[in-house]
Amino acid sequence: MTGSDRYDRSERLMWAGRAIAYAGSYARLCAHAVPQLLDAAEVGPGSWLLDVGTGPGTVAAAACARGAKVTAVDAEPTMVDLAARAAPTADVRVAALPELPFSDGEFDAVTANFVLNHVGRPGLALTELRRVLRPGGCVGLTIWAVPPDAGQALLGRAIQAAGAVRPPHLPTGLAPEDDFPRDENGLSGLMNAAGLRDAVCETLRWNHRAGAEEWWSGPAAGIAFGGQMVQSQTPRVRAEIKRHFDHLSAEFADEDGVLTLPHAALLARARR
Repeated sequence: MTGSDRYDRSERLMWAGRAIAYAGSYARLCAHAVPQLLDAAEVGPGSWLLDVGTGPGTVAAAACARGAKVTAVDAEPTMVDLAARAAPTADVRVAALPELPFSDGEFDAVTANFVLNHVGRPGLALTELRRVLRPGGCVGLTIWAVPPDAGQALLGRAIQAAGAVRPPHLPTGLAPEDDFPRDENGLSGLMNAAGLRDAVCETLRWNHRAGAEEWWSGPAAGIAFGGQMVQSQTPRVRAEIKRHFDHLSAEFADEDGVLTLPHAALLARARR
């Protein structure tokens, strides 16, 4: 098994059975970019759209509301169940990058909302997205920017302050030959290298508002890399992470205890 295969396998295990927990925590954050994402992919009435890594179906439902004809896929069956409820007129099924069960040039548009963060070979994934696009079709995608903005860094700061140790089952990152700079030039360059054209990328910045316990519920449920870091620690270290999280959260809290968390993401589009 290659390093990329191990990365993909780790991601599958990381998200297994966590759809409900994600929907109650980070899904609202990731929904922020959906209108801009659909605009970038030129999704409108009559568009044949493929939404890859649909999660609980937020993008798929919004595209259906625009009058698009939507197919949506996710690697995690519990996510597919939620997406089918959120977008009942969409064709929702289990499938995953880098091999999609669709013909060449089948779709007018493809979207991937915070999906490339979770694949071991992003360049190969983009090549597959290009394959299923018709000539002239648009792909729109988002990823988290690096370095992270202050709201994104909150959990990591708490984990570091508690002295947490990375468990051996979590990958250290992508293989050097598969990684790319998580900035505007890096993402647009990766899209061009995958054979897409006219790639453009911009940075989205916004303040996400959430209660402290809502924000903690994601990592407490083991969601994503940070959540796996939390869950893999001893009870003592987990308690220390929560203590530091509560202390650091005060930097972002208003008088009602609601957190205002700055985030930054990259929004990119390109054509086949």
